[in-house]
Amino acid sequence: MQTLAETALVQQARLCFTRYEVAHWLDGTPDRQSAIIKRAIASGEVLHLRRGLYCLAPRLQQHRPDPLVLAQRIYGPSYISFETALSFHGWIPEAVNTITSTSLMRSREFATPLGQFSFIRVPQRVLYVEVLRIENQQRQAILIASPLKALADYVYAYKKNWCSIEPIIESLRVDERELQSIGADSINELLENSSAPRVRRFLRGLRKDLNK
Repeated sequence: MQTLAETALVQQARLCFTRYEVAHWLDGTPDRQSAIIKRAIASGEVLHLRRGLYCLAPRLQQHRPDPLVLAQRIYGPSYISFETALSFHGWIPEAVNTITSTSLMRSREFATPLGQFSFIRVPQRVLYVEVLRIENQQRQAILIASPLKALADYVYAYKKNWCSIEPIIESLRVDERELQSIGADSINELLENSSAPRVRRFLRGLRKDLNK
């Protein structure tokens, strides 16, 4: 009899899989399926990410699960943002430990065996404006905010009354040359997408300082 981990490998569940997929793979009652899941977790072959979501242990996978990809499966719809996105784009010097994302749903945090994931609600008209779709080395899709959108999300979530480039440089240590790369179209698009006064003040102040 195959273990749950072996079944997942056969089904090519390389990233993660749900309780519903397990029910499709395995015969028997829901109680029996739950017992199999619990045994797989206890053996260390399967990791529990959140209610109803699991993944194979990294030692059973060819590549370690990418937390930037996992974030969108853990809680969505969402996209990577805040310091995580700024670090990814090379705009801030610090590495980040918590993977932080933006969502339209209520803010949540998940502590998993593969890391800490934080999701912060940022109201906006269209979630994916100024969000980039990129692929990692395994050709898995990552949805990540542009640096400008990550800054706008940061200003909203952390209640920053920024209306110039100085606090961005001083507080986050963003290089001014990076800020100069921001295009006027991006600023205007985010202005149209946000109704938050704090974000709109920030974007208008940034546009003025950058002569956009």
